Amino acid sequence: VQMQAYGGGLVQAGGSLRLSCTDSRGHAFERHFVGWFRQAPGKDRDLVAVMKWNTPVTRYGDSVKGRFIISGDNARNTVYLQMSNLKPKDSAVYYCAADPPNGPWDTYPIFVRPEEYNYWGQGTQVTVSS
Repeated sequence: VQMQAYGGGLVQAGGSLRLSCTDSRGHAFERHFVGWFRQAPGKDRDLVAVMKWNTPVTRYGDSVKGRFIISGDNARNTVYLQMSNLKPKDSAVYYCAADPPNGPWDTYPIFVRPEEYNYWGQGTQVTVSS
């Protein structure tokens, strides 16, 4: 798995952006947990949103609930993060990540901590101006 993220940029508060991430080597996300984390300068890498690929199972960080939506396109093998009503505190480098579980797919709890993911994209900067 080699992740590649796209779509960051500069946006005014209240605006929207959509991030995209795919596996640049064409490997499928089937039976993977896939999602987004972010890291602001001097802070830890935090959960934004993750999903259990090709299922309705998702998890969101508390600060983005109701504003961000994670989705996946199985045909394009791409995960998206639609960000709306952006705030200056959302400014960070956003990273996509993926990893398969180490146990049964149907019952394995979704990974929500960054240390559970082994495959990472290079990061894309999101800056929200006030």
